[in-house]
Amino acid sequence: MPRPVTYDIALRIRYDFANPVVGGRHLVRLLPVTRPRVQRLVAGHIDIGPSPEDRRDALDFFGNHAVSFTLGGAHHHILLRLAARVERAMPMPIGPSLGVAELAAALAAQTTLDPLSPVHFRAASPRVPVSAAMSLYASDLQSPGQTAAGLMDAIGASLHRDMRFDPDATEVDTPVAEAFEKRHGVCQDFSHVMIACLRGVGIPAGYVSGFLRTSPPPGKPRLEGADAMHAWVRAWCGPQAGWIDYDPTNATRVGADHIEVAFGRDYFDVAPVKGVLRGSGRQRSAQAVDVVPR
Repeated sequence: MPRPVTYDIALRIRYDFANPVVGGRHLVRLLPVTRPRVQRLVAGHIDIGPSPEDRRDALDFFGNHAVSFTLGGAHHHILLRLAARVERAMPMPIGPSLGVAELAAALAAQTTLDPLSPVHFRAASPRVPVSAAMSLYASDLQSPGQTAAGLMDAIGASLHRDMRFDPDATEVDTPVAEAFEKRHGVCQDFSHVMIACLRGVGIPAGYVSGFLRTSPPPGKPRLEGADAMHAWVRAWCGPQAGWIDYDPTNATRVGADHIEVAFGRDYFDVAPVKGVLRGSGRQRSAQAVDVVPR
């Protein structure tokens, strides 16, 4: 088995406001998680500026690191800085995948509602409604005797072929049906569409947010801040295979270059930054990410 890769991760997110804002209440999920046999958070912390009046660090229902904080006084900016060291290994299935036709019986036998139970990931969720069109798209890719993992691979490869990556085509709140109809979007859209397709054929699926190490073109220097936050899909393929991760944006099963931050039913559960505040006027945001192997 290949040795784990150690990464140093640095993230900087800054919001600048044209006029002072007050009363900010925010929730961030930016710190990578620990997953047995796959990923270990060696050390990490999140700095917040201005200094919050109140800060609470906790784990949410799905086991993700969540930091909630309040900013009471008037301020012109918010600065979030993450520094973390993570060990990441190549994810390996525990055992063979069930056939698609066998999943229903396996799901009916599930008696637990713990955070990783596939029961939570079968039905519609806040950002991924039931879709007849996406269910039909996935059904057309089925073949006799196909395994759940095999159909997952087929759906992911087909979406990569049929959808166009376009960072200007969608916004963070673009409905998944619109992204599918127009066949374009970013990693969030690719992942939401794939989740809808998988659930439409009876395969439980959820949304993973994280970081992706990128490589510069041959002969070109690596640019600081050029790495990215990313999103991919996790599908339950039976009690032996367990959960398997797939990146539809890049048409590949997830490997050691993907660093997991949070897992949930869809983007609503794992949004890196959420918040409300009182203010007026325009705001600007900027983000820079570095994922550096040691």
